Amino acid sequence: MPLNEEISAAIRPIIEATGNYLEELTITTAGKVKILTVIVDSDTHLNLDQVTAVTKEISQVIEELPVLGDSAFTLEVTSPGLDRPLTKPRHWRKNLGRLVKVTMQTGLVVEGRIGQASETTVLVDENTVSFEDIKRAALEIEFK
Repeated sequence: MPLNEEISAAIRPIIEATGNYLEELTITTAGKVKILTVIVDSDTHLNLDQVTAVTKEISQVIEELPVLGDSAFTLEVTSPGLDRPLTKPRHWRKNLGRLVKVTMQTGLVVEGRIGQASETTVLVDENTVSFEDIKRAALEIEFK
């Protein structure tokens, strides 16, 4: 099993026990040190205290993994950035009412506020959009 899959399998239950999701795990190398970047998300917005708590839990599990042996590693745990693509129905539900820019497979661009989201479609202003028809979608940053 590849290293990232083995680590993901070990930390996913810990993350889910805190009510969050493992969004992504990447492993890079800087010299002799492995850098493990864990992106954690939730159905609500994560705050710094929540990220800190889940970091401690993840760190304890990773330190005990035999697959890393005595390898030095740096653990970085973060929440997804505003620029991350919306790729799953829960991403859309989490951001109801937010401004989004959707590029369709056809090249058409739809901008508007996120309305209802099901497992297969989302309402962007007055447009019902099928997830299958979306090429890329991301939140637009708004300044108030």
